[in-house]
Amino acid sequence: MINVFHIVSNKHWTGAEQYTYDLVALLRNNPDFYVEVVCRKHPNVLKQYRRLEIPISILPLKGVTDIDSPVRFARLLRHGSNIIHVHSFRDAFMAVMARRISENRDTRVVVSVHGVYKPKSNYMYTKLYKSIDRFIFSSQMARDAFVGKAKKPYADRAVVIRDSVCDSQLGTQVPELRRELNLDSHQALIMYHGKLTADKGLDVLLSALTRIDTSRYHLVVIGDGQAKYKARIKGFIVSNGLVNNVSLLGFRDNILEYLRQADFGVLPSVTPEALGIANLEYMMAGKAHICTNNGAQPEYVVNGENGLLVPPGDVDALADAINLLINDSAARSRMGTKAQHDFNTNLDYPGFYKKMTDLYRQLLETDPVVDVSRDSSGTVD
Repeated sequence: MINVFHIVSNKHWTGAEQYTYDLVALLRNNPDFYVEVVCRKHPNVLKQYRRLEIPISILPLKGVTDIDSPVRFARLLRHGSNIIHVHSFRDAFMAVMARRISENRDTRVVVSVHGVYKPKSNYMYTKLYKSIDRFIFSSQMARDAFVGKAKKPYADRAVVIRDSVCDSQLGTQVPELRRELNLDSHQALIMYHGKLTADKGLDVLLSALTRIDTSRYHLVVIGDGQAKYKARIKGFIVSNGLVNNVSLLGFRDNILEYLRQADFGVLPSVTPEALGIANLEYMMAGKAHICTNNGAQPEYVVNGENGLLVPPGDVDALADAINLLINDSAARSRMGTKAQHDFNTNLDYPGFYKKMTDLYRQLLETDPVVDVSRDSSGTVD
């Protein structure tokens, strides 16, 4: 049996936590694996993981200066074959230190890189990178951005396993949006879901809506984020007469049940996306969506076939794309059907899960990238 420890230290429920939740939900029922989540004591995060009825270890996880967490975590690594799967380089410091303290050579450290990053070149990070057994990137673009800028060659340990999504039913009742919003049949129900931060481009979407006939649509925004940005968004909605056309619902569970009610989605990110989990959710739900072309999206979104691609920050191009989907229900249907087919063929969750569990097994069949035994002086190498 392989012991898999997922370490997540965010205060809020983000894409990394959902990624872990879905993966753990399957691993817990696999007899080849024992799985445990290691996280901080934050109620919103703990509430979600406790639904899985799995072991949860609570540690401070305060970063590189935190000595307590690796010492306590090392106790769980003394025996057996272990995979430590972390979701930030911040937590990777703790994982590597805990492995050294445990002195268990059958322990591997895996980092899922949830974003587009350039490697840091200082001594501390260079040493960390050398101690990681596998870097997992969700797209070729994200891998190239990291490996291409690395002073040390990490290419042999950098793999691409595209993220996926599954229908995580959490038992929360979902309202019938069209009835609650009192929408007419000719009004398109447009949806945005994700973090409410400037890099996701919600302000660009709202600017585009000011160029569109307000009788033709209603935008539903699902997600939470920075207080200052939310205040700015609300101010824009009021000052531009969009109060009756935009609904801010905040964070919601069972997101796919909301997406299935939409006519189409819009994800106008202005910074490069390493993959775009929200994009995959529209594809899984069989919905057309509009997104920007500045990240990994062109690796799976083909403009005009399974979605629409627009340049980031281009308000006019985004308005044109929205108008196209509002006015052409046949195009929406065609793109949504193709998107769902492409998801099921190339991006489905069973395929992702198999690649990930195969990686876990393969790693333990090879030597670790560092020697975690004690040297002759009695110190940890």
